[in-house]
Amino acid sequence: MQKPIIIVGAGPVGLTLALLLHRNNIPVEIYEAVEEVKPLGVGINLLPHSVRVLVELGLKDQLDSIGVRTSALHYYNKWGQQIWAEPRGIEAGYEHPQYSIHRGKFQMMLVAETRQRLGEETMKTGLKLIDWEDTTDGVSVRLQNLANEEVFVEGRCLIAADGINSTARALLYPDEGAPLYGNRILWRGTSVTKPFLDGRTMFMAGHPTCKFVAYCIQENCDGMNNSLINWIAELEHPEDPVEMQNWNRKVNVDVFADSFDAWDFSWINIPKIIKQCQAVYEYPLSDRDPLPKWTFGNMTLIGDAAHPMYPIGSNGASQGILDAEKLSDELSSQEMVTKAFDNYELERRPATSNIVLSNRKNGPEQVMQLAEERSPDGFEHVHDIISQAELEEIANRYKQTAGFTVASVNKH
Repeated sequence: MQKPIIIVGAGPVGLTLALLLHRNNIPVEIYEAVEEVKPLGVGINLLPHSVRVLVELGLKDQLDSIGVRTSALHYYNKWGQQIWAEPRGIEAGYEHPQYSIHRGKFQMMLVAETRQRLGEETMKTGLKLIDWEDTTDGVSVRLQNLANEEVFVEGRCLIAADGINSTARALLYPDEGAPLYGNRILWRGTSVTKPFLDGRTMFMAGHPTCKFVAYCIQENCDGMNNSLINWIAELEHPEDPVEMQNWNRKVNVDVFADSFDAWDFSWINIPKIIKQCQAVYEYPLSDRDPLPKWTFGNMTLIGDAAHPMYPIGSNGASQGILDAEKLSDELSSQEMVTKAFDNYELERRPATSNIVLSNRKNGPEQVMQLAEERSPDGFEHVHDIISQAELEEIANRYKQTAGFTVASVNKH
C-alpha cells in the first residue's frame, strides 16, 4: 500500500493541495497545529489563474455562494480622482472570474470539501510539527499533541504548508529570524454599507504610505441591498509593531482614522465606512526574503511557508494555489519524489521570488505612487502627469510577472 503524502497546515493552500492529490488518487494525511480550525482573517482576492484550479476541482458553485465576482479594479489619488481603471475577471476576457471573498469562509469551504471527499480521518488537528527525517522509502515526521506527547507518522514525503511563521522553514533556516517588517501597518475591517460604483469594483485610493482599499465580499448581506465591504487602511509606521503576525489583534479605529478624515469623495465616504466597522484588526506589512532552496530530500515548502509576500496585487493566496497545482501534477506523474520536487521548485521558486521583489516596489500600485510624486495636489486629467502608455505598461508588466495575462490563463 502506498504511503500517504504528509501535509502540515490546513490553510487554503494545504487543503487545495490535498484535494488535488486526492483527485489524482494519491493518499494524503493533513496535520494542523490548532485544535479547531476557525474562519479567521478578512477579505482576499482569488485571481483567475487560481480560480481555474478551483473550478477544475468542481468548486465553482461553492465560490459563487460565498464570494463576489470582481468586475473591475480602480486606482484613485487621495482626492478621489481616478488614476487608472481596468476590468477584471470575466469582464476582462478571462474564462474564469476573479473572486473577492472572506478568507475564513474560503478556508472553511475547503475544510468541508476535504472532509467530505477524503474522509473525516484524513485531517487531524491539535498536532504541531516538531521535526522530520528522511527514511529509505519516505519520511518520518515527529509531531506533538495538545498533551505535549510526541506522535510519529510515516509518509511518502512531507509538504510544509504552515504559513509565514512556518516551523519547517525555521528548522531549515534557523538564522532567518522573524518576518521582515515593511515600515507600514494595515488595519483591516468590514462594514455594512450601500454598494459603491457598480457594487463589484475593488478600489484603492491614496498612495503607498497612506492608502485605503475596499471591495465587496457579500452582496445584499442584510436583505436591504446593503453590501459587506472588506476594507484596509494603510499608513507608514517606521516604529517596530507590537506584534508581527496575529490574526486576532484588535485595535480601536482611533489609532488610524484621523488620517482619512477628509477622504469623503462624491462616490464613497471613507470616514463613514471606517466608523461603521464591526471590528478592526492590525496587520504589520511583512514578508521574507526569497529562499535559495525550498526542497530538502523528501520534504518541501509551499505557499506562505515558501514565499510570503506583501498583500499587493492580490497574489498571496493565488500563488499558493498555483504551487499546489504544480506540485500535485509532478507528484502524480513522477515516480521519484525528489524528481517531482525538483521540477516543482524549478518552476515555482523563480516565479514567486519575482513577485515578492516586485511587490516590495509596490507592483501595480506604482501608478498611485507616481500620481502622488508628480502631482500631490491633484490634477485636471491624469494624462497630464502619467501617459496612457505608461499606465498600461505598469499594469501589463505586473500581470506578466504574476502570470495572469488573459492569454496565459485562458490557454489552459
